[in-house]
Amino acid sequence: MILRDLAAVLGGVIVVFAGVSVIGTVIVPRPVRSWLTASVDWFVRQTFWGLTYLARGKRQRDAVLAAQAAAILMMQLVGWLLSFILGFALLLLPFDPRGFGHALAEAGSDMSTIGFSSPAGAASRAIAVLSAFAALGTLALQIGYLPALYGAYNRRETAVALLTARAGVPTWGPELLARTHYGLGAGSTIATLPDLYAEWERWSADVTETHTTYLPLVYFRSPRQFASWVTGLLGVLDSAALYLALCPSTAPVIPARLCLRGGFTCFTRIALAMGVDVPEEADPATGISLTYEDFLEAISRLRSVDFPLERSPEEAWPHFVGWRVNYERAAFAVAWRVSAPAAMWSGPRRRAVRPIAPLRPPDYRPDDPPRSDKHGMPGAAAGGMRGAGGHGEHDAAPGGMRGAGGHGEHDAAPGGMRGAGGHGEHDAAAGGMRGVAARDEAEALPGEPAHSAGALSGPGVAGEPGAGSSGGLGSAAPAPAEQSSTRT
Repeated sequence: MILRDLAAVLGGVIVVFAGVSVIGTVIVPRPVRSWLTASVDWFVRQTFWGLTYLARGKRQRDAVLAAQAAAILMMQLVGWLLSFILGFALLLLPFDPRGFGHALAEAGSDMSTIGFSSPAGAASRAIAVLSAFAALGTLALQIGYLPALYGAYNRRETAVALLTARAGVPTWGPELLARTHYGLGAGSTIATLPDLYAEWERWSADVTETHTTYLPLVYFRSPRQFASWVTGLLGVLDSAALYLALCPSTAPVIPARLCLRGGFTCFTRIALAMGVDVPEEADPATGISLTYEDFLEAISRLRSVDFPLERSPEEAWPHFVGWRVNYERAAFAVAWRVSAPAAMWSGPRRRAVRPIAPLRPPDYRPDDPPRSDKHGMPGAAAGGMRGAGGHGEHDAAPGGMRGAGGHGEHDAAPGGMRGAGGHGEHDAAAGGMRGVAARDEAEALPGEPAHSAGALSGPGVAGEPGAGSSGGLGSAAPAPAEQSSTRT
């Protein structure tokens, strides 16, 4: 009898913890972590990470991970209901002489309201009523939870989709500045950046509130492969940091600074809500993982479109480090945890991968002679890919993807991008950025060290064991007289 009473006490504790988990996860408008949801999240995350190792390519891995968020939602519901069944069965045990098996069946009957088992006694009936309310309430809250989730998801992805027109897929900060300055071949549209930074400041506040309150949202992937809210925000922050570092007198200082602060807060609070140990305020002494050579690559991309630079790379580098150190560690931690696409400058991943340069679809002129490139696609020009005379997505500049444009979404900048050739969706034109835009598989080549040639590999983020991203802590930069510092 004493054991049955102790079991009932344990059952009451399980019911209370499950109820607190449901209320904290679904109702309370702030991050509430419980052992139940944390355990479910960990189990689903480990399962899907294991499944990605069975996937044969990058696209298959992305398709596998696309189901992760839905699996977390379903497993949370299953975890809550199983906890309630177990807890109420233990509560019924002192009043059921037929043992735990019968009490478990009776709890299941009561919670499902099927009624195949009828409780005997006032106490058993009271427990049965409570279990039915607990099950129905949990289901109702989970159903009502979904519209809030998908409303926040749609707001987030609308901004991410709009950003791809400016910064490419995956997003890269220097590409955002270059394409905005080139202005679709019709002149610079750099004056639109203050509005963009103000929009992403508001976006960061919305994502911070929704994704820390409804944590499964962080695992919802973008509908388009290689697009991601993580790399999108990181690209916007990098563009603001570059602009402030390179053009201090012409950059939109207030919108850019506010955007940087909002993005830093967003990454930090989401990382903390996910249980990642990141500092709430960055330490400038930690430096950044990007090397000076990476920075020079961005400068080369900007110079290819004649972006007006006020500072030399040597002068701008410590200022850029001072901005990026605020958000890099938290951004890398979130990208690692959600397995974001391996965009350039986006940190390490669990599998050694090369960073992917922004992809550019091909365009053709109507007067181009029919011809096939190595992908069997007609119209590829010798100097790059030719535009579609005003109907394509990209009007390219000299040296890159060429076009007569006017109606396309993007004009490729002069100098284009350098791809790794041959196996991806698009082969980029000569000059400019280096990346793996043209490889379908952006993983380290056989026999190649995990960190060579700018490869992104992990672990190494925010307390995770193992090696970090390529490069050191910016130690390759020329040493200026002034010391960089935290800027926001």
